[in-house]
Amino acid sequence: MIDLHTHSYFSDGSESPARVVELAKRAGLSAIALTDHDRLDGLEEASKKATELGITLVAGCELSCVWKFSSKEKEVSCHMLIYFVDMGIEPLSSELLRLQNDRDTRNERLIGKLNELGFEISIEEVSLMAKGQGIGRPHFAQALVNHGYVQSVQDAFDQILGSTGKAYIPKARLTPEDAINLANASGGVAVVAHPLFLVDNVKDLVEPLRELRSFGLVGLESYYGRYTKSERQALVSLARDLDLVPTGGSDYHGSYKPDLNVGTGLGDLKVPDQVLEELVSRRAST
Repeated sequence: MIDLHTHSYFSDGSESPARVVELAKRAGLSAIALTDHDRLDGLEEASKKATELGITLVAGCELSCVWKFSSKEKEVSCHMLIYFVDMGIEPLSSELLRLQNDRDTRNERLIGKLNELGFEISIEEVSLMAKGQGIGRPHFAQALVNHGYVQSVQDAFDQILGSTGKAYIPKARLTPEDAINLANASGGVAVVAHPLFLVDNVKDLVEPLRELRSFGLVGLESYYGRYTKSERQALVSLARDLDLVPTGGSDYHGSYKPDLNVGTGLGDLKVPDQVLEELVSRRAST
């Protein structure tokens, strides 16, 4: 088994890259991908631990995109997983730096907004939770919990930080086509993450995915940590019909998503090794 979707404290996870790899080894996985948001900083540490433990590390990241397609009247937020990339590879590295700078600006604005609303939280305490790297909304959410303003991280998103929350501040986003082009130009491959966050029905994905396939999309995350068996089966079938690789992963975030475990998600996730073999093959052919 493998897990191609995990996060460390270099973005919005709670654990170190090395710890994520250790958990993968403990789960009996043959390979794991570290896919922090907009960052590749944790890959060096993860790679060292993977070599030590004899497990394959797939270098990756996760990019936020804005996608508009016919079944929706407005733009929707989507995420693209990029695999087989590393620090210093262009043009992806330059774009990641731009996104990180935008995130830093957004975090400063978010602290100001929270303070205006009466939430006494400092950037210093949030930075401490993030180990000084990749500060994201889960860290702000945990700070709100720590201060007793909300009961849980999910409450923080629902009431304050999410897209309908009173302190929501949008961030810079690419289009899916931009992300695919960046991946391909940097020697990697692009995969649509957790696609059922975008639509209510799998059928609504057919035409949008067919279009992205024409741009060079390689995969569709089908074996996802929180999906049911029937949802996974439907997505695998769709991926095969569209000549996409049905990838998968837990979306592990440590204590920020405590119900999701490396490798097994909610407990029943099994991503076959064949998926990684197919991705490698597709990469070689692009």
